[in-house]
Amino acid sequence: MTEPQPQQQKKKLDLDRREMPKQSPEVRRFNFSEVALGYPGETAMAEAARCLQCKKPLCVGNCPVEINIPGFIKHIADGDFPGAIRVLKEKNLLPAVCGRVCPQEEQCEKTCVLVKKGGQIAIGRLERFAADWEAAQGKAAIPDIPPSTGKKVAVVGGGPAGLTVAGDLILRGHAVTIFEALHKLGGVLTYGIPEFRLPKAIVNREVDYLKTLGVEVIADFVVGKTRTLDSILQEYDAVFIGAGAGLPWFMNIPGENLNGVYSANEYLTRMNLMKGFLFPEYDTPIKRHRKVAVVGGGNVAMDCARTALRLGAEVNIIYRRSRQELPARLEEVENAEEEGIIFKFLTLPIRYIGDERGWVKQIEYLKMQLGEPDASGRRSPVPIEGSETLMDVDAVVCAIGNSPNPMIPATTPGLQIGKKGNIVADEATGKTSMDRVWAGGDVVTGAATVILAMGAGRKAARSIHEYLSSR
Repeated sequence: MTEPQPQQQKKKLDLDRREMPKQSPEVRRFNFSEVALGYPGETAMAEAARCLQCKKPLCVGNCPVEINIPGFIKHIADGDFPGAIRVLKEKNLLPAVCGRVCPQEEQCEKTCVLVKKGGQIAIGRLERFAADWEAAQGKAAIPDIPPSTGKKVAVVGGGPAGLTVAGDLILRGHAVTIFEALHKLGGVLTYGIPEFRLPKAIVNREVDYLKTLGVEVIADFVVGKTRTLDSILQEYDAVFIGAGAGLPWFMNIPGENLNGVYSANEYLTRMNLMKGFLFPEYDTPIKRHRKVAVVGGGNVAMDCARTALRLGAEVNIIYRRSRQELPARLEEVENAEEEGIIFKFLTLPIRYIGDERGWVKQIEYLKMQLGEPDASGRRSPVPIEGSETLMDVDAVVCAIGNSPNPMIPATTPGLQIGKKGNIVADEATGKTSMDRVWAGGDVVTGAATVILAMGAGRKAARSIHEYLSSR
């Protein structure tokens, strides 16, 4: 009698997430080169092979731009890198950007089924790998462009939302023109995110890809000043507004007008768009401060702090809650800590003190303690009476948030505006109160993430295409 054969064992789960090499803190704190170095090919294939290829992938449902995540990962696992980038670009024309700055840990990776076992797939790192592999080949494959529909779309703002709309609509046969206020496209990708986190050559490469597809670009054009939105509507069949959130917030405390007190927008724009960190190679002089305080705890605050550090300053981040409540990505917080950024948690600035020449020389702050949770679920900071403390500084960067620029709303009477200066738009379609006008990204939501702006652009592009196709 034949003995029953033991059932074949299931393949053991590989929970060993592959780490990505990066510059050591001792080296990178003195340069502006990219910190993370990317996966080598063999490491990328090994990481991709860990994907379970779920029949109902939850990761896709949590991706704002709807990438076929298991699809592109399977190609990498098989060593088919051209197939991987082809699948990625079906939904995302900025994969090298998203692979670097998208908060995957709060989006696709968060819903990976391996999370329960502590071993989710490094989706963002694999996306970056595929995009960088394509760039290394020297030339990107150009998809077939459908015949022209004869319809023209104007995109106001060349940031993540606008670039997504332009890419989606050009691939549907519509003519697209981007009107950009600055001299370079990219929005926050160009003026906000530092070189060591997102090299500008990568942004330029992905913008150039859109131009290759046929997107027209008109730079140094401020809609609302150079020309009104109403006049643009006379020439175009539809308009998408993706003008971002370029109006910085301040705390309205004494001393904010002192020299040496910057908004994060000004500080980062000087360094990134205007290449201040390369002076005198570029004609943007900067003052190299010795002791800098950055107020805020988000990704922008980390970018400002790590930039100041690389310019030779001792840097303190002043944040009114504890480390647990920091809104910045954990990866960026850890990088900042490794590089020597000093965190002063549970502190709140109450005034800036200047010297006889009008330059900031000290911050006075209160120590805080955490009370009950606020509307966002984070515990509210409460001042500790009598805890006033002075700290010597020679520069302060305020990185507490931004609002949309008021230029377009102020010159467009028919556009409905929210309480915080944002353009009111339908969440599902991006439609505004004006006929033939859509909006999305930070100009609608206030300052948020690159991928959420791109997701809003995708929804708006779909709605614009449906409208143009029905005419």
